[in-house]
Order: sequence, then C-alpha cells, then structure tokens
Amino acid sequence: MSVEKKCSLILPNHKKMSIKKQCKSLGLQRSNYYFKPKGESAFNQEVMKKIDIKFLDCPFYGVKRMTKYLNMDLGYRVDDKRIRRLYQVMGLQTIYPKRNLSKMNLKDYKYPYLLKNLVIDRPNQVWEVDITYIPMFRGFMYKFAIIDVFSRKIMAWGISNSMTVEWCKEIVLEAINEHGKPEILNSDQGSQFTSPIFIKVLKDNEIKISMDGKGRALDNIYIERFWRSLKYEYIYLNPPNGGMDLLKGVRKYIDFYNNERRHESLNYQTPNEYFYQNKKVS
Repeated sequence: MSVEKKCSLILPNHKKMSIKKQCKSLGLQRSNYYFKPKGESAFNQEVMKKIDIKFLDCPFYGVKRMTKYLNMDLGYRVDDKRIRRLYQVMGLQTIYPKRNLSKMNLKDYKYPYLLKNLVIDRPNQVWEVDITYIPMFRGFMYKFAIIDVFSRKIMAWGISNSMTVEWCKEIVLEAINEHGKPEILNSDQGSQFTSPIFIKVLKDNEIKISMDGKGRALDNIYIERFWRSLKYEYIYLNPPNGGMDLLKGVRKYIDFYNNERRHESLNYQTPNEYFYQNKKVS
C-alpha cells in the first residue's frame, strides 16, 4: 500500500486510537503523515510568498529592509509589526555579519561550529539539517530535511504544519536507522535543535554537535542550496493544492534530485551515485 493511501486512512479525531497508534498499525512513519495546511489571511499568504522568494535571494534582509522592499518595490502597504510576525511564523532567521563570540553571552551560543576548514571526504561524515516554510496554493506547511554534505544526498525528510522538536527527532532517527549515523550533525540555533530532546538523540548516538553562528545561515550552505533548488524547480512553478498534493510532489522531486540531478561538484554524478559508490569503499 502506498504512503498516500495509508495517509488517507488516518482518522485524526478517532476516539480510541491516537494518530501515533494509527500510524504504527499501518506501518506509517508519523513524519510522513500530513496534517491540514496552516493558513493566514489571503493577503498575508500573498505577502509571505513574496517574502519567501526575496529571502532566498537576500537572506540578509531583516524586517525593516524587507518592509521597505515590499512597500517601495512591490507596492504593498505593510508595516514592520506585520512583517516581524510573518518572519516568526515562517521561521526566518536573518543573516548578520559574523559576531565576536568572545563578547557574546555564552547562553546565546549553544555549541561551536565544527565545519570551518574541515575536509569532508566521505559519506556520513557530516549531515546538515534545517526547516523551511513551504507556500502552497492555499495555506502553507513546513519541511524538515537532512542532507549528507559529501554527496548532497537527501537522507530523510518530512512535512508538517508545526515545527515541533519531536517531529525533527523522529526524522533524524529514521535517517540513522536507514543509513547509519553521521559523525557530525550541523544545524542552526533554532529552538528545535537546541532543545534537550533533540540534543539527547545526538548524544545518545555519539554524534558530534555543530551549530551555525547565530544569524549565520551560510554556515549551513548545502541545505540552504537544496531549499533554493526545491522551491525554484518545483514549489514556485507548481504550487501544491493540499497536503497530499505536496506529499506527492515533494517525493517526486526528491527522487529526481537524488537519482537524476547531476552535480558539477560531484563530477556530474547524482547524489545517490556518489553516496553509495563512496560508501562501499569508505
């Protein structure tokens, strides 16, 4: 039975069986179960799509700069308060110039960034993780993904209408069960990734923890490049109409990305070719 068919059998309001139990009985990973997309007003959704497109090109645009862009370049009438709230809803973190960590409050810097000058020469050496906002024909959802830096292979992914730490944890465990564990896992300093629940999974599996400098999205550059590819090559061209449509479309795109999309940096091999070819000899 396909994942889509299993998802259609889930009854969110079942009185005796929780969603977790229903997924287990169907052999369905909860990270693949799609909830109803979240929504905002039609105007806010329109603005959010414009923000998302501009932010991919200009991740250094903060609230004030984005507000000016929307008002002066696109003709919207929005204020800083609205855009600041939409940034929070979308989970956007602006890139800032690198700060002097010796002058920062230690509580603001959870774990050091381990990838600087690191030679990455094998599969499962470094994984990067991140969450992004996915605009849809109506409403929006969030996507979490894990990329193997060496091969650019997407190791696991999931979509939800909320950015919970439990959701991220489950997808990481799925990836470990299927592909083995990474030596290092790199993330930003989002609340999901600094949560004791998420940190415990990494420590229990003896995975080294690496985190971007606060406001330094380019430290997680490979997953950011994947988001750009996903959105420009699929999401913006074919806005999904509902959670199931999004599930099918993302699954199809990632299959294309892993198995057909050749990368110049990988000697024009696909991520799957490069991952498995080198994993055999590593």
